[in-house]
Amino acid sequence: MPTLLLRLQGPLQSWGTRSRFDHRDTWPYPTKSGVVGLLAAALGRDRKEDVSDLAALRMGVRVDRKGVLKVDYQTAQNVLAADLKAKRDVQSWRYFLSDAAFLVGLEGERALLEALHRALKNPRFPLYLGRKSYVPSPPPYLPDGLVEAPLAEALEGYPYLLGGKPPEDLLLALEAEEGRLVYDQPAGPFSERRFAARFVREEVLPKERVPEGPPAWEVARVAH
Repeated sequence: MPTLLLRLQGPLQSWGTRSRFDHRDTWPYPTKSGVVGLLAAALGRDRKEDVSDLAALRMGVRVDRKGVLKVDYQTAQNVLAADLKAKRDVQSWRYFLSDAAFLVGLEGERALLEALHRALKNPRFPLYLGRKSYVPSPPPYLPDGLVEAPLAEALEGYPYLLGGKPPEDLLLALEAEEGRLVYDQPAGPFSERRFAARFVREEVLPKERVPEGPPAWEVARVAH
């Protein structure tokens, strides 16, 4: 079964799973709902369109750099309350990851993965890392990202995104039949905001097993 690899790296990222009202959380690595949304944008799909084919892909993440968890505290004055009878001051806490880098893998049918690989190279809609203002840099597209290998093997065998050898062991999170429960599985078009549960198995990938290579953005520059 082939695997498509993409790089999610940028100054700011946020992958919410339990965000409610004034508190916007972030998962420590990309969520499936966030990645499926990014892929749908690359394909040019509207929020009302079906994404069941994308949601059926098996996903995994290699955490090449965890980043730093930070919070953006915001206030707004004289906001009209929900009962439409009074205005009030509003506070909000928006959590995000600073300077993180993730290698994401998606395992599935080759025809769909090939279409996604082409779309990531020339996306129809702007791509972002969890929030519209969080722009990826460098781009998610990897020229050598379509790999003829199962998910775990593809994630373990790709060179360290930041170049050289990783300074520490890496976290590997694979979609599995049991493990950590995450409510980020799209269960309908994004306009309906319906999500189901899935299991993620987390394990440690020793740094000695991660191939050494040039930074991924250098590979992309040479390829073009």
